Amino acid sequence: MYSTRLALLATAATMVIGATAAQAQIQIGTAGPMTGQYASFGEQMRAGAERAVADLNAAGGVLGQQLALYVGDDACDPRQAVSVANEAVNEGVIFMAGHFCSGSSIPASEVYTEEGVLQISPASTNPALTDNGGPNVFRVCGRDDQQGLIAAQYIEENYPDSNLAIVHDRTAYGQGLADATRIALNANGYLEALYEAYTPGESDYSALATLLNDNSVDVIYVGGYHTEAGLLVRQMREQGMDTQLISGDALVTDEFWSITGDAGEGTLMTFGPDPRNFEAAAEVVAAFRADDFEPEGYTLYTYAAIQVFAQAAEIAGTTDLDAVIEALHGNEFETVIGPISFDSQGDILQPAYVWYEWSDGNYAEIN
Repeated sequence: MYSTRLALLATAATMVIGATAAQAQIQIGTAGPMTGQYASFGEQMRAGAERAVADLNAAGGVLGQQLALYVGDDACDPRQAVSVANEAVNEGVIFMAGHFCSGSSIPASEVYTEEGVLQISPASTNPALTDNGGPNVFRVCGRDDQQGLIAAQYIEENYPDSNLAIVHDRTAYGQGLADATRIALNANGYLEALYEAYTPGESDYSALATLLNDNSVDVIYVGGYHTEAGLLVRQMREQGMDTQLISGDALVTDEFWSITGDAGEGTLMTFGPDPRNFEAAAEVVAAFRADDFEPEGYTLYTYAAIQVFAQAAEIAGTTDLDAVIEALHGNEFETVIGPISFDSQGDILQPAYVWYEWSDGNYAEIN
């Protein structure tokens, strides 16, 4: 393992923020796609983590000690995520608020489990992360089997006679979400007309759009990220299709509309209730906006993950992993995304998904 770590270190982009190395008493981290096609989510995570650390340090830190923040760039690549995890361990990180993509969080979690690092993902929704992860692995978001069930119920109720296609990008997140939705639909006798995979990172999905058009698909569920979903809906509209696009939480970035323009009008997606509207987040949201940063998507989820760690450490009276894990399982934590408590697997006991619609360049909750 250590030889592999040394060989991969050069691929990880990192930065230490907050206290200097000489002053740092508690080293924590966040990791996600700081570069690459999903970098908008990495920006959300970095911003959320930086402000959480700054706010905690201004209030006296954790256990009377200041925090320092390591930021790792995994580019949503599983191999790079392992490299980042190993480097984080070498930097002395004892808690990781990451990663973003499930395909990164899952392999990285093996490193954190072996090395005794607490992991709380703000965003990774694949059930395998906590189902198969060690006792040190948690998340403050919901799971794909919960999100997929909500999607299936909505499709059944609102599009009962539709010609449905389900497509995914083959990633742990995308295929996991598509399959969860498909399983829930099929269990109730709702069968899709097409089930297809596409290759992420391409610039032309017109062939897939043509396939959908040829099969008279009027509703499509996309298990994948905003870049490919945005290109697909734009290219469907270019072919004169009015097919309804439905997807999940990876569309919660303004970059989606930058890709689609007016073609994104009416796109539906699931995500948790917008924490920017919560009273508990009001002060933090105002501080972000004062700095001209809109804390959308997973910004506040990352902030909340660090809040949970800090509160658990204070309850435990130590940063010792076993003591913090015990505190995590036995308490409720007040965060900017609302009260959080965990089940025995490290999943939150308060999962909630609601519907959003893209309209005129913005997404908003719908009833």
